[in-house]
Amino acid sequence: MADHLRLAKEHADLAKAEQDIAEGQMRITEQELRIERMQRAGQDTARAEEMLAAFREILAEWHRHRQEILRTIERLQRARIANFP
Repeated sequence: MADHLRLAKEHADLAKAEQDIAEGQMRITEQELRIERMQRAGQDTARAEEMLAAFREILAEWHRHRQEILRTIERLQRARIANFP
């Protein structure tokens, strides 16, 4: 794939990753609020807290993936500059 097409794909992937991260953070906030409501109602929150931990792990992985995309974009841009006549 030509570098300019690859760069465009990486930018699209970055936008998707950032959207996923924002949505993931929203899910975490919603789950935290759900747990607070359950605690106030005296309900067992063990399962809800397990889900929250899983959401946080997934979000951390999405952040790592975003960083990898950013490194790839940087590498492609450096190569493009170096190869510019």
